[in-house]
Amino acid sequence: MTARPPLPRRRLRAATGAALLALPLAACGGGGGGTDGGNGGSVAEVTVLAAASLTDVLEEARPRYEAANDRVALRFSFAGSQELAAQVREGLPADVLITADTTTMADVRDRTAEPVVVATNELTLVTSPGNPEDVTDLADLARDDLTVVLAAPEVPVGRYGEQVLADAGVEVEPASLETNVRSVLTKVALGEADTGIVYATDAASVGDRVTAVPLPAERNILAEYPAAVLDAAPHPEEAADFVDWLRSAEAAELLTAAGFRAP
Repeated sequence: MTARPPLPRRRLRAATGAALLALPLAACGGGGGGTDGGNGGSVAEVTVLAAASLTDVLEEARPRYEAANDRVALRFSFAGSQELAAQVREGLPADVLITADTTTMADVRDRTAEPVVVATNELTLVTSPGNPEDVTDLADLARDDLTVVLAAPEVPVGRYGEQVLADAGVEVEPASLETNVRSVLTKVALGEADTGIVYATDAASVGDRVTAVPLPAERNILAEYPAAVLDAAPHPEEAADFVDWLRSAEAAELLTAAGFRAP
């Protein structure tokens, strides 16, 4: 993927918090230890650092996986991929890393096993419900009458967004640059922005709170989601089993239902 020059940012303002789709940035429950499974056995708490766009599908997968693996409890920490990679470099105890692009995973390749792509995704524009501003194409994001919010270029969806805009010859002055895709989605859903670029799966996850404006195939990008066991994983065997499961037919069914594509 060819690097693109950063977008103009003359009217940037600091991102504000929003509660609608707020994401947990810390792992749920205790990190690398084990707990009593209630039947005399030890349960391994496998901590998974996962891209924010995977929030809904992995939370749906959790009970199904744990039911079939009663000695494992999954603990997820969702954030922008760049934040997760920083946590890995800082030595945060965790077992698995799943990013929304191969570039971010490559940045921590000295701390992981060989990654495997477990899903793919596409970009879409989102607007307020019913698309009242009549946003139909990437070119509309350059309109002066629209408040546009994008993810920062350090975030995979922000980097993908830069590329599709540059390929289309569109220059955008975003009102803010967000730290993860869910923050972009939240601002549009709350009416704090007219439009933004997110993953198709994120748009689908909030139903009629936004309207998706799909990009034509020739303007779109296929985002790849690699997963890898961390070298310092407290539970390497269980972590490897979970990564293997993410490539299974059962996981593919869940991912496809959520709008992802199997690799």
